[in-house]
Amino acid sequence: MPEFKYDHIVVRYGELSTKGKNRKDFTKALTHNIKVRLKEYPALEYRTLHDGLFIRLNGEDYEAIREDLRQVFGYSYFSGAIIVDKDLEEIKKTALALANKRDYKTFKINTRRSDKSYPLRSDDINRQVAGHILRNSDLKVDVHEPDLMIYIVIERDDAIIMDEKVKGIGGYPTGVNGKALLMMSGGIDSPVAGYMTMKRGLRIECLHFASQPYTSKQALDKVLTLAKMLSVYQGDILVHVIPFTDLQLAIYKHCDESYAITIMRRMMYRIADRIAKGRKIGLITNGESVGQVASQTPESIAVIAKVCDTLIMRPLCMMDKIESIDMAKKIGTYETSILPYEDCCTIFEPRNPVTKPKEKECLYYESLFDYESLIDECIRGDEMIKLSYTDKENEDLY
Repeated sequence: MPEFKYDHIVVRYGELSTKGKNRKDFTKALTHNIKVRLKEYPALEYRTLHDGLFIRLNGEDYEAIREDLRQVFGYSYFSGAIIVDKDLEEIKKTALALANKRDYKTFKINTRRSDKSYPLRSDDINRQVAGHILRNSDLKVDVHEPDLMIYIVIERDDAIIMDEKVKGIGGYPTGVNGKALLMMSGGIDSPVAGYMTMKRGLRIECLHFASQPYTSKQALDKVLTLAKMLSVYQGDILVHVIPFTDLQLAIYKHCDESYAITIMRRMMYRIADRIAKGRKIGLITNGESVGQVASQTPESIAVIAKVCDTLIMRPLCMMDKIESIDMAKKIGTYETSILPYEDCCTIFEPRNPVTKPKEKECLYYESLFDYESLIDECIRGDEMIKLSYTDKENEDLY
């Protein structure tokens, strides 16, 4: 059986997400993100079209690129392709080579003419190409459930022959809608929230609260591993590690135990708000889900969020835990998230946390200590760690 190799990849943007005035920004961001994701393949050449992107392989490994390209948000589908002149004999020859690529038994030809001036209609091309394959192979036509679908697109300058459409993961190109600050705990939910945030076109930075020595180095390493996993979707990722111990101890010293989690979350949001403004980030996101724990009842969420001016979005707010777990498994973060290293939210968890906190009670407890200076201390201690899935250092993180 002859060896068959694609010479191009064709990426199709799709229709719904590219209409309107933001089309140019959308396609520019998507092309940039694809180039970043495929930067390890230096021979690739890119050509932007109205409804897609042509990538000339120049001998690069299609199968490896195929897997990497599947981790980019914002396109409809892509296909391995051969691009030839619009000469019908060339089209027949290439379609036959593609049909002989594997041990297929049945096939179907699907032709679309973007160039309406081409002298043959789509049905005529279908019949002639199918006839050539029938005469020169053992394959049979099956118009309902073929083993092989061959797509032929007649463009203005050339013809594209493809045999698969690999569906993208959807969403918008990461970064096209700005930036978000992800509150990253290291549990199951926050990496899923980060994934869903990036899928809506937002580039993320991560914010993690560390309470050493009460939390371990392994707990921080787990968070960094998860962040590195998420960097696959945007190239690199910045993690802010906040030293939270002194502020957390002050909370438990001055506040009633039942209100400790509520006050702690309010402090976290104050810090997130300050960092977001300083980094010119317009949105805070996290893995909160309504009713999942005491600090996530509607009453708790409302009281906690009052301290924050920055817009807060909660991608998981109406998902249950099983849905979150399923998503974590799908994106590959689940096994890391369940490693038994506790974060600062669990090491001091009260026995009877309040589920319907009152703002006036929060303000009273907060008046008992100088939390502003402690917040200043936290922000001064911000350790910023930049990570990328391509990093060779600390490979054990990922």
